[in-house]
Amino acid sequence: MAKATPGLRKKGAIWHIDKTIAGRKLRESTGETELAAAERYLEKRIREIRAVVVYGDKIERTFDEAAARYVEEYGHKRSIDRDILSLKTVMPFIGNMELKMIHSGSLDGFIKSRQAAGITAGTLTRDLAIVRRVLNLAAKLWRDEHGRPWLATAPMLPPIQGAKRKPRPISIAEQDKLIRTMPTYLADMVLFALHTGLRDQELCGLKWDHEARVPELDTTVFIIGEERAKNERERIVPLNAVARSIIAKYRGQSEYVFNLKGKRLDRINNRAWKKARLEAGLQDVRVHDLRHTFGMRLRAAGVSFEDRQDLLGHHAGRITTHYSRVEIARLIECVELLCERKKPELTLIRKTG
Repeated sequence: MAKATPGLRKKGAIWHIDKTIAGRKLRESTGETELAAAERYLEKRIREIRAVVVYGDKIERTFDEAAARYVEEYGHKRSIDRDILSLKTVMPFIGNMELKMIHSGSLDGFIKSRQAAGITAGTLTRDLAIVRRVLNLAAKLWRDEHGRPWLATAPMLPPIQGAKRKPRPISIAEQDKLIRTMPTYLADMVLFALHTGLRDQELCGLKWDHEARVPELDTTVFIIGEERAKNERERIVPLNAVARSIIAKYRGQSEYVFNLKGKRLDRINNRAWKKARLEAGLQDVRVHDLRHTFGMRLRAAGVSFEDRQDLLGHHAGRITTHYSRVEIARLIECVELLCERKKPELTLIRKTG
């Protein structure tokens, strides 16, 4: 085995740099698994740093580098997983471009590709918002060794036109048809979402550490902390009989409640989800529609507006994690109503779909 160049060391499968260059300490990943490629990367970084320190040259950063810094610095964000997905989709179009070369037209191919794939205007706007955020940070916050911004001025990005998609709740019959074609782990996640109203990333990131016992009621609830909640407010997630029976199957398997071979799942909207939608003839149903369905079924079951707000995490100033035993018991009673598969409920949902 060839001896590594001084300053390179392997962490797992990836080579990392730990070296002082022209008086500057450099610690970063090469992103390479092969030693020869890592050595070429190190040589490139040595040339760049010496050019900056000795000659005052400016390194022109690429969008890929800027995105990597964003993920590193903002990894604590509750929405970081969603941000990473947005960045991955745009990388084939502008990842290798220098920041100074990016302009509104640079994203035309990306926008057309996403629209051709049936991505809604709302989702596309969300993707571009992350791109815009990275470019603004490069222009306004990030500086090189001489205090110069990574990017002189952030370009304006095009607005996305399009009608906002309406909610598409599903009936019990459609629910059965959908989950019948899914692998067990995904069917359980979908059913759990329909009985709790959890968002995609809240569900994927749910850990057993988030479970809290309510001894007076001889049951447990989950707590969605403010760092993981979309509106940055904690809330409790009461469980009905169906939800409790689902998680009982996974207890003790992993730190994550829902997992695949012990590992965290990135999202519900994976290949199995898309295949199940196709086979069930429900291509127009999105993952977020599971949450809409939860809300619509609560309303159909006669649950009050205030209780629906709390169960969905729409707070209106209340702090749900401070609820009393009586209040928690009432919310559990509300979600227990969803275990009753009544015909009137189906009729109401179809009318509002």
